[in-house]
Amino acid sequence: MKLEKITKTSETSQRRHYDDACATAHALDLVGERWALLVMRELMLGPRRFSDLRASLPGISANVLTQRLEGLEAAGILVRRRLPPPAATQVYELTEWGYESEPIFQSLGRWAARSPAHDPSRPFSAVSLMLSLRTMLDAKRADGLDARIGFGVGEETFLGHLAGGRIEISRAPLDAADLIFEGTAPAIAGAIYGGQPLEAMEEAGALRIEGDRALAARFTTLFPLPPKAGQPA
Repeated sequence: MKLEKITKTSETSQRRHYDDACATAHALDLVGERWALLVMRELMLGPRRFSDLRASLPGISANVLTQRLEGLEAAGILVRRRLPPPAATQVYELTEWGYESEPIFQSLGRWAARSPAHDPSRPFSAVSLMLSLRTMLDAKRADGLDARIGFGVGEETFLGHLAGGRIEISRAPLDAADLIFEGTAPAIAGAIYGGQPLEAMEEAGALRIEGDRALAARFTTLFPLPPKAGQPA
């Protein structure tokens, strides 16, 4: 009975691999399991606790999250470590090689944004929003801007430095921000990508803006979405 169980486990493991020397196939061996890429996405802005990951990925079960974390750790994509006191809690963090995967997310994001079936009204996390800003920024539209933009999303705060046609974003206090957007991730995205009027969103209580109002108006124009792909005739 024990031998049968081991054999079945081995067969299942083999079915999960493509047995193909192509590096793309190997990449899918590493991160092709359901939820694996989204776990990596949530770690792209720094280490997170297990509970943080579950909160950001409400559709994942504790068992599946455990399996994905173990698989990504075994592949060398992330590591577990314990924070020093007073936190003294275990967190998960991408390795240097794991962080190198961000261009994959950017390319997939730009490509999938062109899908006619993409539904932007579905839930998404604060990290997803921050990574989308790093992905969709139009360098020409941002030319000449040097500013610090803060984002308050629930209990999380992020500070972006917009300069040189790029925006670098990290978890940080908002004290140094020239401009702050506060709201849910969908609300902030609605202002930036959906073209919703800032004043109307503020009046409705969906968004709070503090700081340079002219910068706020310009900032929301810096992230044009790509045109949708044409449907086959």
